[in-house]
Amino acid sequence: MLKFIICYMGVINLFTFIIYGVDKRRAIRHAWRIPEAVLIAFAAVGGSIGAALGMKVFHHKTRKLKFKIVVPLFCVLWLALLVALCYNFNNYR
Repeated sequence: MLKFIICYMGVINLFTFIIYGVDKRRAIRHAWRIPEAVLIAFAAVGGSIGAALGMKVFHHKTRKLKFKIVVPLFCVLWLALLVALCYNFNNYR
């Protein structure tokens, strides 16, 4: 189970990082954009670290208050959840 969680977190964060980069590139080219709700949804389902890195690396959505608040909040929530899962996993082995 723990391996699945680690793989899931790796994949979802990598994908989230990529879609932030894709959206930034589309913004520069004035092309069709990925909706903000989708970007936030990927942060909510576990891609918050990828979203935070995407915001930092691509300088994308850094002026939006919604992203400044929600993405770090999801980072804290997911890290707390992962710590709790690891703690419970080690105690019930």
